[in-house]
Amino acid sequence: MTDACLSLRGVSLRYGTAPALDDVSLVVGRGERVALLGPSGAGKSSLMSVANTSLRPSAGTVSVFGRPLAALSAPERRELRRRLGVVDQRPALPGALRVVHNVNAGRLGQWSTRRALWSLLRPREVDEARRALDLLGIGDKLWRRTDELSGGERQRVALARLLLQGAELVLADEPVANLDPARADEVLALLCARPEHDGDGDGGDVRPVFGTVVVSIHDVGLALGYFDRVLGLRHGRLLFDLPASEVTASMADRLYDLATDR
Repeated sequence: MTDACLSLRGVSLRYGTAPALDDVSLVVGRGERVALLGPSGAGKSSLMSVANTSLRPSAGTVSVFGRPLAALSAPERRELRRRLGVVDQRPALPGALRVVHNVNAGRLGQWSTRRALWSLLRPREVDEARRALDLLGIGDKLWRRTDELSGGERQRVALARLLLQGAELVLADEPVANLDPARADEVLALLCARPEHDGDGDGGDVRPVFGTVVVSIHDVGLALGYFDRVLGLRHGRLLFDLPASEVTASMADRLYDLATDR
């Protein structure tokens, strides 16, 4: 695959003597919507952390947008991170800030330091921030302190921030874990939306489109319903890497079968 956003080649990661990832190789192409399935402890969060540059692998090569991470200088890594949209299981959102500021943090890679500091005093692009929150059903929280929100609402603030960032590659670790089923459907529909299905073309709205999306998730039904491709991870190794239409119930059962661990 020549037009790859993310590539892992023979990647292993160890915490002490315990393997979190074991010889994982995969390539994610531009525009793909990829779900990462696996039981707790399978290595999903470790894989996401290696992909988003938070962790260095113990062995193997990780490339993002065709550039090996190990060869990048610190400034080059910072520039690359501006093109990445990262959502963790527990988003790191300063609780003392109002929601509008946390959403506007998606613009920091595009703003000068002076403009960013000024926005803390008088928020900029408030209408864009409100539209992003409206898409996620929490437009009324724009002026609330972030530490007053529930876990699910904080997760949606983090997703609204990604909308303003316009990330080319989104790496989301369990983005719907704290959401009710209806809201989870809305969030995944937003993450997986295609350009030809979005907006009315007037350019005035935040467009709910991300170039490439990789999401770790527990719900097999959601993975098969929203994503093009599904990766099955267990004990740090890939059990399967298939189009969603080819993943069978027996594959999912094997992935989550705790009896095989005894």
